Amino acid sequence: MGDDKVLESRRYGPASGGDAEQLVVLLHGLGADGADLISLAPMLAEQLPNAAFVSPDAPQPCDMAPFGRQWFSLQEMTMDRLLEGVRASEPTLNAFLDYELSAHGLTDGEMAVVGFSQGTMMGLHCCLRRPAACAALVGFSGFLIAPERLMAEVQVRPPVLLVHGTNDEVIPFEAMAAADAGLRAAGIEVEAHSRPGLGHGIDPEGIALCRRHLERGLVSTQ
Repeated sequence: MGDDKVLESRRYGPASGGDAEQLVVLLHGLGADGADLISLAPMLAEQLPNAAFVSPDAPQPCDMAPFGRQWFSLQEMTMDRLLEGVRASEPTLNAFLDYELSAHGLTDGEMAVVGFSQGTMMGLHCCLRRPAACAALVGFSGFLIAPERLMAEVQVRPPVLLVHGTNDEVIPFEAMAAADAGLRAAGIEVEAHSRPGLGHGIDPEGIALCRRHLERGLVSTQ
């Protein structure tokens, strides 16, 4: 692509047609790409008409499917390998966030990050270790990698929303409680919601919860 700070991305908005006053970054899960989550943008934009939405493709081809992308390999689900993977992709995601903020003339405090599954792992790891806090952080159906390290490494404490289906067949529902506990131990404000009967996905109530969380976090920038 010529610039290692730019990941191929899908974009939406601002719905108002004006310049972006906020930035919402959507981080997809394993085997998907940026097109997977950009479909959420029109619904989230109902309360954020001045926000630009961007959903990047993860940097690596998926090594568990003949299509899609990944932030790092999940073939070995040990905590050591997960930590190694998320740390390897951390500079790429941080460079992308910095690039997008600069391109829109915005600051971290005018940005929200929404992750799904592996995208949640990336968001919870990277956004709590940046020099400045984003306005809001949302994690769907994911988990917090190496929570025991967070207290020593946390740099900023944006408000976090966690949403997880009770019937998740990919990442156990119990991962949300573990993430909640790890985040709270590091002094981070957390709102956690279970979605009864939901598998590994995002339902309308989850979208509504996300929309409210983003609106609360970004309202001061409107």
